[in-house]
Amino acid sequence: MPEPVASASRPAIAGPAAPLPLWGAVIVSALGGLVLTTAFPALGWWPTVFVAVPMALVALIGRRAWSALLVGFAFGAGFYFVNVSFTARYLGPVPWIALSMLEAVLTAVFAVPIALAYRWLPRALPGRWARLTLLPLLVAGLWTMREQVIGSWPYGGFPWGRVGVTQSTSVLGHLASWVGISGLTFLIVFCCAAALEYVRLRQFRTVRYAFPAVLAALLLVLVPQFPTTDAGTIRVGAVQGNGPAGYFDERTPNAVLDAQLAATEPLVGQDMDVLLWPEGGIDSDPTTDASTAAVLDGLADRVGAPLLVSAVTTRGDQYFNSSLLWKTDADNPAQVYDKRHPVPFGEYVPDRWFYNLLAPDLIGLIGRGYTPGTSQPFFDVGGTGVGLAICFDVIYDDVIWDGARDGAEVYMFQTNNADFRGTDENLQQLAFARMRAIETGRAVVNLSTVGTSQVIAVDGTEIAGLPPDVAGHLLVDVPLRTGLTPAVIAGAAIQTVIGWGSLAAILALGVIAARRRGNAETPAPEGTGVSRNA
Repeated sequence: MPEPVASASRPAIAGPAAPLPLWGAVIVSALGGLVLTTAFPALGWWPTVFVAVPMALVALIGRRAWSALLVGFAFGAGFYFVNVSFTARYLGPVPWIALSMLEAVLTAVFAVPIALAYRWLPRALPGRWARLTLLPLLVAGLWTMREQVIGSWPYGGFPWGRVGVTQSTSVLGHLASWVGISGLTFLIVFCCAAALEYVRLRQFRTVRYAFPAVLAALLLVLVPQFPTTDAGTIRVGAVQGNGPAGYFDERTPNAVLDAQLAATEPLVGQDMDVLLWPEGGIDSDPTTDASTAAVLDGLADRVGAPLLVSAVTTRGDQYFNSSLLWKTDADNPAQVYDKRHPVPFGEYVPDRWFYNLLAPDLIGLIGRGYTPGTSQPFFDVGGTGVGLAICFDVIYDDVIWDGARDGAEVYMFQTNNADFRGTDENLQQLAFARMRAIETGRAVVNLSTVGTSQVIAVDGTEIAGLPPDVAGHLLVDVPLRTGLTPAVIAGAAIQTVIGWGSLAAILALGVIAARRRGNAETPAPEGTGVSRNA
């Protein structure tokens, strides 16, 4: 594609021509969203992300704001209606449709800046190399900013469908140890956007124009995982009781506790440093129920190790989803961590008065609301630092990074996937656990009431595991690591630079493009014989 040539009648400020008609762009964008779902578990075809992202981008090229909204919505709907379909498992289509529509709308709104980047940057910075480098950088930054907004707003956000998470089992996941999940998203989108610009230039004989895309691809593949330091092992007993832990499961009092106790029996008498139970493994509050506390005291004595268990606890009129460290001969619980990010419309109802007007029957099913915790996600277990996350806590960066900074040498994630039996939800959550192991350079014990439960090495590979929907136990020497990865040290700064930097860049480009357009439309002084037309 030749460089634009400025003239008195045609300054080089025109935006790019749309490669697709609007109807074609909508179809391609929706298909791109569907293709992206295949990169997530259960299929886990991670290379398809390099097809889905260019499809989403090419559909936005040449679009104005309103058409970009439509194209972006098609992509978001194609992705989210499939990716979070597990939310309809028990409560029916209303929560699924509501969540998918909200995420699709947010995806659409933040597709507009990406479309504007394709229009404005060539006006402000004409030239091939700006298109091959600066434009992909801005597009990647805006895509990543969109993930950050969706992951933090409203009601704490829903950072579930992040592009970086698709690489949990790929040859590219190791880069998360350097730049975190958001940084990995940025690099993947940059690689796709740079390759797309190289194709759009149609200068295939000029090999140097492929340099930005090739360099990004080599960076993705060749940079090794950041090393952390071996600090020995901790012997962990972990129990997946497969009890009736679902929201609507029929059960007798303490049925979940009894299932956990039964599945723990083979571990009694075994040498271990800690016994781990999953989220919701106790269906009564041991901090207020003396009989439950006595059961845990007796179990700790029998296994000869502290227990790391989970239960709903109460303090005054507040409910918390809590991890509890239960020791022998101690004033128990010895330590408490309360889930920092309760799930909106699952564990509490924000603005209940409003949503009760819209769907009173569904809202009425959520009888109590959990209060967000404020304690640090870290326990000292016999001198070993243990980082914590309860269920969906694992998808929030702050919880994971805080645990590492507090001194975690290993992570123990407690979850309850019983409400999503038969769906891909547990495998998608497990992908996050794998990425957290890589990102922090720490092994992870990801334990569910019903599965899938795994012990994950620092490179994201499986050390040991239990299949879903069976009762079982693990007894594993889990590696310990010290030292902080760049992702933990600089992850928040990376997100700030990408997010605010991209926003500042697109606003600056808008001002520059508007001024150039205004200059081009200003009539020339009378008598010069030159007219200025945009």
